[in-house]
Amino acid sequence: MSTASEARTLSDADYHRETGALLARIEAATDRWLQDDVIDIDSQRTGGLLELTFPNGSKIIINTQPPLHEVWLAAQGGGFHYRWSDGRWVDTRDGSEFLQALAQHASAQGGKALQF
Repeated sequence: MSTASEARTLSDADYHRETGALLARIEAATDRWLQDDVIDIDSQRTGGLLELTFPNGSKIIINTQPPLHEVWLAAQGGGFHYRWSDGRWVDTRDGSEFLQALAQHASAQGGKALQF
């Protein structure tokens, strides 16, 4: 599990690069699903906030937190905080990986298996 000191080792520029790449990866996946008629998830990005709206009206919000060097995830299943550690975003409480958790929550809310 990461500690506050490990989070500080990521420079501000690196944090912005990593979070930008993460949000772009999520947007690309939702665009692909729409194009391939897998699922109609609407994605809307405003700065460091990405909102995913599912066909049933539920939402997942991914929000960058630059002062903390964290990424926050809000889904029907709860709210989670992630820090960069060893080349990946990990939950500050249980050490689980962000993209796996996002896939789990998106699959539950979308009603079908989704991987990012």
